[in-house]
Amino acid sequence: MITRRIFLKNSGLALVGMGAVPSFVFRTVLAAPGDDQRKKILITVFQRGGVDGLSTVVPFGEKGYYSSRPTIAIPAPSSKRESALDLNGFFGLHPALKPLHGLYKRQQLAIIHAAGSPHSTRSHFDAQDFMESAAPGAKNTSDGWLNRYLQHNPDPEATSFRSVAMGTTLPRSLKGEAPTIALGNIDSFDLRAGSLQQQARSTYETLYDQETNSLLSGTAQEMFQAIDLLKEANPAQYRPAAGVQYPRGRFSQSLRQVAQLIKADIGLEVAFLDIGGWDHHVNEGGITGQLSNRLREFSQGLAALYQDLGDRMEDVLILTMSEFGRTVRENGNAGTDHGHANVMFALGGSVKGGRIYGQWPGLASEQLYEGRDLALTTDFRDVFSEVLVRHLGCSNTDPIFPDFQVDANRFKGML
Repeated sequence: MITRRIFLKNSGLALVGMGAVPSFVFRTVLAAPGDDQRKKILITVFQRGGVDGLSTVVPFGEKGYYSSRPTIAIPAPSSKRESALDLNGFFGLHPALKPLHGLYKRQQLAIIHAAGSPHSTRSHFDAQDFMESAAPGAKNTSDGWLNRYLQHNPDPEATSFRSVAMGTTLPRSLKGEAPTIALGNIDSFDLRAGSLQQQARSTYETLYDQETNSLLSGTAQEMFQAIDLLKEANPAQYRPAAGVQYPRGRFSQSLRQVAQLIKADIGLEVAFLDIGGWDHHVNEGGITGQLSNRLREFSQGLAALYQDLGDRMEDVLILTMSEFGRTVRENGNAGTDHGHANVMFALGGSVKGGRIYGQWPGLASEQLYEGRDLALTTDFRDVFSEVLVRHLGCSNTDPIFPDFQVDANRFKGML
């Protein structure tokens, strides 16, 4: 006998909620075709492991950067050798970020430096938890900042795909009472029963339709409706825009699938992706090496998504973040250790790009946090709140940021 438990486990659809009533029981309404005004979309990218922000956006105008990093520093812009890509005469991009340099020059990439969490932890686990919950130091916060946005800014016409995490598990940012989907692979988003797939689906539908008074009957219908919605996107036949090639690798292929969801017009509003491999305690590298390789994959993937979406980027904002930065001084293993403030990127047609936002604290010994790290001048929650208010049109921010007063006077002005 096919049981409901087996169905829920093997359906391939992770609709997740933590409410007393299963919060995945909700209406699925296909967004009306031909709407003149597209929905605003937020894509968040978490660089897990603590990216080295000082060699990502290089303060080549600071002597302390070079004296602190004798073997891994990125050379100042030069026409004679590979070096930092000049941004404003003081900062430059790592050359592996060349695909993003053009976006900066077209004023579609904004950079926020010396940003991050005010909490002093150097633990990856705690720092990621605090950033994704948007509650630094509060380990008992049960839900994530993006889920709280969804909870307190409901959309009566939301589809099952309002919020999607690209992966097999739900990230901390999206945990909570608001329904969301953890989507590992669009192409396999269906009931799997080989040649008996249609028969199996009919059996499941009949099984659940018989339970007219059960919440699980509604749950099953939502699952089938979500599958049908995604099938309308025809994922197997998706082709990126002319000339766009996504790099191989999980991160870039996840970005490709986000583009599919956006172009399918099935109601996506919030998407979450992550990319790991940034914890370079040993042999970090400079122009070449581990950091360079990760930055190249990161930038090529984002640039491909940007090009693929074309004019739709007018309605899309990509926000990148990492739990903390790295120490100013390189260590004895030609790497860097866990630091404090870091760098964030905001990309999109509505971004007032071509600028470095935030107050630069300097790298002199007396300017460093705890004598070793880039000091914090921008709380990441000020960046999050500006994105929610000015991009997504959030009108109710109080419940989203516990013990933090949102103040538009602290917004960076990047939107």
